[in-house]
Amino acid sequence: MILRQNHKRDSIETLVNKISLILLIFLLINNCSISNKVKFWEEKDIIEKTKNTKIILTDQIQVEKEFNPNIKIVIPDVKYKKNYINNQNDISKLDYNGNLKKIGKYNFSKFKDFQYIDIEPIFHKNKLIFFDSKGTILLFGDNQKILWKENFYSKGEKKLKPRLNFAIHKDKLIVTDDVAKYYMIDIKSQKIIWVMSGIVPFNSDIKIHKDVFFVVDYKNILRCFSIQDGTELWNLKTEESLTKSNDKLSIVTDNKNVYFNNSIGDITAVNIKSGDMVWQLPTQGTNISSNAFRLNSSNLVINKKSIFFSNNKNEFYSIDVLTGLVNWISNLSSNLQPVIIDKFILTISNGGYLYLMNKNTGNVIRINDLYQNYKNKKRNNVRPTGFVVGKNKIYLTSDDGNLIVADLNTGNILKSLKISRSKITKPIIHQNNLFLIQNDSIFKYN
Repeated sequence: MILRQNHKRDSIETLVNKISLILLIFLLINNCSISNKVKFWEEKDIIEKTKNTKIILTDQIQVEKEFNPNIKIVIPDVKYKKNYINNQNDISKLDYNGNLKKIGKYNFSKFKDFQYIDIEPIFHKNKLIFFDSKGTILLFGDNQKILWKENFYSKGEKKLKPRLNFAIHKDKLIVTDDVAKYYMIDIKSQKIIWVMSGIVPFNSDIKIHKDVFFVVDYKNILRCFSIQDGTELWNLKTEESLTKSNDKLSIVTDNKNVYFNNSIGDITAVNIKSGDMVWQLPTQGTNISSNAFRLNSSNLVINKKSIFFSNNKNEFYSIDVLTGLVNWISNLSSNLQPVIIDKFILTISNGGYLYLMNKNTGNVIRINDLYQNYKNKKRNNVRPTGFVVGKNKIYLTSDDGNLIVADLNTGNILKSLKISRSKITKPIIHQNNLFLIQNDSIFKYN
């Protein structure tokens, strides 16, 4: 009798426990779906956390294809720029509508790692300045002849094969490199004005503001130097990645702040005078620090009150300059500097698709396949290296040595030219001429 009672009691307790467990699960599920604090289930709840962000064309991550390819959009005429360099990287339309006839060639010694580096010349009036694989600076005249060449590196430094970055202030050439050296040269006299050695190699372009210039090093530190004597005025350190990337970092400035990206995807605004941080926007997850070599970003571009840039993680950003808040994000994979004309953005994806977008919303208006003439096996191994926009044409270069010319208003391919058997870097337009760089020479076209 006692055994029966105990068995009955155990059965009742088991039943009560099961009912309690069911009630608990029901309450948890109910709370998860309606709670204002915990939001796991509904996509709209997740988006609510970033309500300042608009996600555009989300289905494009898996499949990239043409969109409204036959729509003609008339890109408005603007004041054509003759120079591709400015502190905002906002180059718009450039003054070029040539017939692509080769009219000159600048020769230099080959780089062994040309396929993996990002290098470009700079222009001083009608002269071109470049460097060779040992860090020798070359000044070419308008007839492509070398006017002078100078090397300011020791025997040991030459073996490191320094990669140089240039900026021009009046008749002075500012040089930074990836062996932690920086100096200034008088272009006319060829004499060095000052030379400094840092601790960490530099890994960015150079931007000049009045009497100072800015660079970022491999430790993601923004440094401000005096143009007069090269002394460091201030620096601002951001989070350092565990791995080093060869991807060159980008800097832009306005009248108040300097903005830069680092190797882990943070965008930082810094007060030009004080060096104090104004805002910072992380764009990648916490694990990016150990995988920075996988992140490739475009140059930053300031247009009006927004910063635009993209990366190879399917993200094209528009960011408010004043606050650092995201205006919108579009799903687009590209590490090429975008071009902004009036209310339109033009960029080219890593897959060779030309995108025309609305600048204010991020909405995609048209997508044209500029690699449509490649066979699938071939196009999978080809990547664009850069593009520029002339008066009414787009000029796209690729790492297989091809130059593709497309109509600006329709996106249709006009011609494809084989320039080299291997990589050519991004095209450059300067004083109504187009320049293309291959490994050992720079071609000049009218």
